Amino acid sequence: MRSRSDGATLERDYLDALRHQRRLSAATLENYGRALALLQGFVGKRSLDELEAGEIRRYVAMLHSRGLSPRTLALTLSAWRGYFRWLARHRGFRSNPVLGIRAPKAARPLPKALSVETAQRLLDAEDDKAPLLIQDQAMFELMYSSGLRVGELVALNLVDEPAQGEVTVTGKGSKTRTVPVGAKARAALGSWLSMRSKIAAPDERALFVGARGRRISPSRVWHRLTAWAKRRGIAEHVHPHMLRHSFASHLLQSSQDLRAVQELLGHASISTTQVYTHLDFQALAKVYDAAHPRAKKK
Repeated sequence: MRSRSDGATLERDYLDALRHQRRLSAATLENYGRALALLQGFVGKRSLDELEAGEIRRYVAMLHSRGLSPRTLALTLSAWRGYFRWLARHRGFRSNPVLGIRAPKAARPLPKALSVETAQRLLDAEDDKAPLLIQDQAMFELMYSSGLRVGELVALNLVDEPAQGEVTVTGKGSKTRTVPVGAKARAALGSWLSMRSKIAAPDERALFVGARGRRISPSRVWHRLTAWAKRRGIAEHVHPHMLRHSFASHLLQSSQDLRAVQELLGHASISTTQVYTHLDFQALAKVYDAAHPRAKKK
């Protein structure tokens, strides 16, 4: 029988394999570690090789009763499934008890997007010419123009030169994609680049920096965008991913080209992009309700 310490060794070996072979991000590895810790807590001193599917289902039910969301349960099961697959291949385990077990389905919430009018109001040029505000303008224009995730934005370096008209970023799963940069974003980036030397440390490679001159953090981008939206009198909470959602929704409304939007967003599956067709339908439904003579409320 394997002891708890043996279980800890297996976990460590598996996470090391993920880190070096699949090159997963630190955040993803932390999620895997938490999922494996939950499994080990259920198993105790028993051997993982003794587990059966019925026990896995019971563990999932227990986690569900603790309030874990269907999405979190699905991620946990995915981590367990991959772990047992690795144990079977590399440690001689006889079976994978997680195969075929699925988490309860959850309603998929629609992403929140700004209206075109609100996006325009958010991104109209600032009167204040402070360097950090000029950088804010450039960051937010670029995110809306090119559909960048906040992690992709903060990872940009000077050599990436998005002001030239396109930029290549590395997204989820270490996949790279090249996206165009619109005229408004290029102009805002040009203004920022003329000011950048006033804030950035001399040896800093990052395109966007914080007040101390070093690469800006994702949390700082969130904070500055929230403050920016409040100054514009926008009541709804605006966060960086909302700019990406707005990019996708507005582009799809205008082009109706789902495949092109998928490519620009870097989605591996078209089904992920299709959620934006529902946003488009909601906008059309509002127009219908307001305009159709048999739909108007008396």
